[in-house]
Order: sequence, then structure tokens, then C-alpha cells
Amino acid sequence: MPENGLGKESDITLNSISLQVRRKPGRSAGFFYAFFLIHHVRKLMQAVEIIRRKRDGLSNSSQEIRFLVSGAIQGHIPAYQLSAWLMAVFLHGMDEVETTALTEALIHSGQVLDFSRLPGVRVDKHSTGGVGDKTSLVIAPLVASAGVYVPMVSGRGLGHTGGTLDKLESIPGFRTNLSLDEFRDTVSQYGLALIGQTQEVAPADRMLYAIRDVTATVESIPLIVASIVSKKVAEGVDGLVLDVKTGHGAFMKRLSDSERLAQALVATCRKMNKKVVAVISDMSQPLGRMIGNALEVREAIDTLKGDGPEDLTYLCLELSAHMLMMGKRIEDVEEARSLARKQLESGAALEKFQQLVEIQGGNPRVVEQDDLLPKSKALFEYRAELPGYLQEARAGLLGQAAMRLGAGRECIDSEINHAVGLQLMKKIGDRISPRECLVRVYYDDERRLKEALEVLAQAYTIGEQE
Repeated sequence: MPENGLGKESDITLNSISLQVRRKPGRSAGFFYAFFLIHHVRKLMQAVEIIRRKRDGLSNSSQEIRFLVSGAIQGHIPAYQLSAWLMAVFLHGMDEVETTALTEALIHSGQVLDFSRLPGVRVDKHSTGGVGDKTSLVIAPLVASAGVYVPMVSGRGLGHTGGTLDKLESIPGFRTNLSLDEFRDTVSQYGLALIGQTQEVAPADRMLYAIRDVTATVESIPLIVASIVSKKVAEGVDGLVLDVKTGHGAFMKRLSDSERLAQALVATCRKMNKKVVAVISDMSQPLGRMIGNALEVREAIDTLKGDGPEDLTYLCLELSAHMLMMGKRIEDVEEARSLARKQLESGAALEKFQQLVEIQGGNPRVVEQDDLLPKSKALFEYRAELPGYLQEARAGLLGQAAMRLGAGRECIDSEINHAVGLQLMKKIGDRISPRECLVRVYYDDERRLKEALEVLAQAYTIGEQE
């Protein structure tokens, strides 16, 4: 290695961790190797003690949690130790102090956006995941059209839950990978932007979530809370409306668990000095009638035109009303609902959506020409065998059926097919005639169709009573 006034350079590798050090003349590489080894082992042993405390049902201090998150980002704490700690958290939970500490550590693992120069309140909406949930595509332009800034950082679909980014990317040319500077400029100039989580915003959350996804530790209330709140605080919002799902297609199947999650989210947001409202909404059956990326974009556009399904329209107006109140546009919830409906019926929300598509590189003509969206190669009608009333349409299984077609991801780096999906012809409570179509299945691959039909066979219950 070349020598200079600072001494020689040495590359040291230990357990797949590379370290480059500069040593003074006369000091051997072995000296620095030993120094690094001691330093590294000390950090590993500190992590072991932190894991042991949580394993034994004790609380971790704020300093211990910051140590783990910082070590994860810097590469000092390996994935296997993070996995052990996450499982201990999953089993024993976290108290409010721990949850707040983890949230703050995730926030400050990267950049925190600052929109304070904008003359108004910045408000976002977050859903805890579901099937057929395309509310962001309606709500963001609706609320922005009324003068509230909406900087929205969204996610991708995983498993049976859909992702806003995947839906938007079914629009030809639409860019969700704006840089942070582009994101700031777009929000400042047009009042809204919808992008994906960048490397700069809460990077430790991305790392921990990837581990949670493969270690069966996703469904932990404190981990969910820290993940959601850290991303939203880091994106620079003043307030947040939370749509907490409950039912078969949600993370939280029971209402009591959804209430616990909503309360924990609200408590943590308030500790971050953010305005917050949580709404609990039904996910026992899919929201709306479309499941699948391009299909859901079509339904969102229909909703913006005033022709959307009743349940989707109702939820969009309810969530928008709370965002408008939080954005200080109006103080009374009934007046806020009226304003939201006015923005929808006047065409202002649709116009703002068309502007959003154009400024983020998409083809704005999709609003008038839905044939510009991807279309599947074939259609299959799944029919009821017996008459009666539709008693159950299990959202989780319907989401899995769409995933089998290729509309969703089995793992985070899976490719998806934007064209395929399901159109639900019946909702719970509807009367079913013999051989009547329950679902239109849009598909490209016969093998995937067969897999989806096997899941659909378990998704519906038809009985004699309404």
C-alpha cells in the first residue's frame, strides 16, 4: 500500500466486515487488527446484554435502543442479533417509553424533511394495510385541491396487502422515485406529491422491516407503531390521519387489537408533537370492488368522477374530512365532510389528480382513456354453485388470490403484474342466484389462474339467511 505523511493503509476483514485503517509507521497491522477485534467484540457483547434484558421480559433503556439502531446502520450489529432482539420484542412487547425511543432512533437514522417555510399545514394519511384500499389515490388530490399540503410517502404491496406505489406505477410513465429535492419542490409548487421511501428517510426502518418480514415479527404493535410514525415524522408532516384496519384482511383481525394499535399510534404521534386522528375501518371484506393495481387505479378515477363504490367513497370522504380539519381549513367535522364532497362533486379533486399524474411523469390522459392502463390477456368468471345470500367475502383470501395471479408480492423484491386482478361482482349481504358470477378474474397465465381459483373456493360463504 502507498505511504504518506499519515502512515500506511491497511485493509482488515473480520466476519464479512471490512475496515480500512491508517496506521503510523512502526505500528503493525496486527496491532490495529487486535484493537478492532476488541472494539467489535465489545459491541457484540453489549448487544447480547440488551437482547438478554428484553428476552427476560425487562425494559430496554432509551440509550440501549439507540445503541442497537445506530449499530444496525453502521454495520456493528449483525442481522442475527437484530433478529433475536426483534423476536424478543414480539414476544414481550415494549412500553411507551421504549416505543417512543425506538421511534425517535428510527427518525434520526436519516434525514428529517423540513416544510416549515410553506404557508400552511402539512397533513398525510396512513393506512395499516388492506385489500382493495386505493384511498390514497382519491384522498391526496381531494385534500390538496382544498388548499392543504399533502406530502405523502407511500409503500409497496407485500403479501395480500396492496401498495400505493404499485398502483401509481401502473400509470404509464408515472415516477414514484423522485429525489428529496424534487419531492420538496413538487409539494411546494403543486400542494402534493406521492413518492416511495428513499434511502435518506428513516433508513434504519427499512433495514428493520426487511428483517421483520423474514422472521415472522411483523405483527407486533410497538414495532408497527415505530415503523409508521418514524416514516411520517421524517417526511416533515404536521399532522397525520390514521386509517387502522380491522378484520380478516387486516394485520389486526380483532377489533380490540385494532383499538390497541390505534391508541398506541395516537400516543406515540403526540409524543412526537404531531396532530393525529385515528379512524378504525372495516377490512372483513375488500374495500370497493377492484383488487389489483391497474384495476384499482380505474376505480379510484371513477370515485374521483363521483361514480365510485359506496363503501370506498364513504371512507375517502371521512378520512378527507379529518385531514381538512387538521389542515385548519375548517373546524366542524360535518362542514369538513361537506367540503370534501364538494371537492369531489365539482371535479376539483379529479383535476388535481390529473395534475399530479402529469407533474410526476405519467400520462394524464388516463383520466379519460382507461385503455391506456395495462390490460390482462384473458378473463374468467368465477360463479356461485348454490343460491342464497353472500355472508362472507374474506378479504385476506381474496387478496391472496390476486397475489397468486401476480398482482402482489410474496417477497419484497418480487416482480408484479400491474394488469391482473379481481373484480368483485357481489358484496356481503347481496342475493346470489344459481350460477351467478361472484368474481371476474383478470389473468395472463393459466397456471396462476388455477392457483387463484383454489384460493377463491375458500373465500366465500353463501347461506340461506341474509
